[in-house]
Amino acid sequence: MDLSFLFFVSSGLFLGWSLGANDAANIFGTAVGSRMLRFSTAALLCSVFVVLGAVVDGAGAARTLGSLGAVNEIAGAFATALAAALAVFLLVRAGMTASTTQAIVGAIVGWNCFTGAYTDADTLLTILATWVFCPVLAALLAMTLSKAVEWSLRRLRPHLLTQDALTRLALILTGAFGAYTLGANNISNVMGVFTTVSPLQDIAVAGWRFSATQQLFLLGALAIAVGVYTYSSRVMQTVGNRLLQVSPVSAWVAVISHSLVLFLFSSRSLERQLIDWELPPIPLVPVSSTQAIVGAMVGIGLLKGGHAVNWRLIGRIGCGWVATPLVAATICVFCLFVLQELLHLSVARQQQFVVSPPVMQRLRAEGLDADTLGILDGRRYDSAQALIASAERREPLEKAERQALLHFSYRSDYQLDADAVDDSWFSTGQRQALSALAGERFEYRWQIRDALASLSEDWRPREDREVPANRLFNRELQQKFDYLYRILER
Repeated sequence: MDLSFLFFVSSGLFLGWSLGANDAANIFGTAVGSRMLRFSTAALLCSVFVVLGAVVDGAGAARTLGSLGAVNEIAGAFATALAAALAVFLLVRAGMTASTTQAIVGAIVGWNCFTGAYTDADTLLTILATWVFCPVLAALLAMTLSKAVEWSLRRLRPHLLTQDALTRLALILTGAFGAYTLGANNISNVMGVFTTVSPLQDIAVAGWRFSATQQLFLLGALAIAVGVYTYSSRVMQTVGNRLLQVSPVSAWVAVISHSLVLFLFSSRSLERQLIDWELPPIPLVPVSSTQAIVGAMVGIGLLKGGHAVNWRLIGRIGCGWVATPLVAATICVFCLFVLQELLHLSVARQQQFVVSPPVMQRLRAEGLDADTLGILDGRRYDSAQALIASAERREPLEKAERQALLHFSYRSDYQLDADAVDDSWFSTGQRQALSALAGERFEYRWQIRDALASLSEDWRPREDREVPANRLFNRELQQKFDYLYRILER
């Protein structure tokens, strides 16, 4: 492994350590706080299952986070991860609870602002919505489960020793499940920005393919495990004791509620099952473990009248949630400035938007106004912000028009290299089309899309969008194209 890459990825490992110290502890915090589990036992279980979740099922949320901003240089990825890690570390040291999810989102937006890259508003709004929905959903689940468990205990009336043994077992099993879902959902926070700039190659181990992305996720998960062992004990006590004094049964309710929320936002199997049942799918986005456990604890406290909840601590936690993305974005901009202006490192590939005649034709087909196109005809722009500003001199563009303009006019050098693509995500028809175009070069992203669509219907969007399965297919197809654009850009 390249030593320079290890240096740059160290910021991601630092972020993983921060997640282990702050977020991963939430899984067993209530169990340790209620003295049902020793810290050493909780740390071991948490570490093992975080690694499994990250390696086996960590790709879903990572793809959504990658759509927010495509960090395309290793130095830029280093600065982004370092900013998120420093924001979490500094806020925790200041006595505030920080979220790695909010930190990495803020850092990516900071990178977008510094480099002039376009921030996908839909993806950002989806992630922001989960910051509200996640703790509320955890609170509702905790309240529902608390009522169900209370009713069951009244009916069954188990012996106190039996109830204690079952509760301890339930905390262990639920904690393992929670650690797995944490790894699956939050590993994208740690290593997501490195997936497109990593020099790692896929390797085969005993007939099993170990992808470059999985290798990155394994490194990040091990860093999380180190964070759990070295710095999470105090955070466990904070969540388990200072926020709300809970019984062992309530501790289990909080953990299972937290774990279910993380599972809902990271399970690709559940997403497909909801589509099969013609139900709206839950977006696969990284959500905050801290928000989930705090929401669950508050839900339990509200059932008891709300008097036992430490509302002053809740206020401090809320301030931390608001401050985290802002602090991370600010630190990221500062780090990028130092790397680029003082150390003369490239933090982003040079962007180029060229409205050539073929692009003009595609934009007209998309319905853009002729006057707007006349202003842009034949011109080149060095950033997405400059292109949008020029296009909106006469009147503002609709969101769809801005996205179309940026998509069709972005020019770079793309070469289809089948070996560079993790094709486990693609169908047989999609893999065959990629192989048929191996070695081909393109200037525009839409040329890749057209070439693949001409070879296989699996690369064509489905027209009847009223069918839920078609909407899911089209959304996944767009994510696959976004992935190809990032991987194949030279």
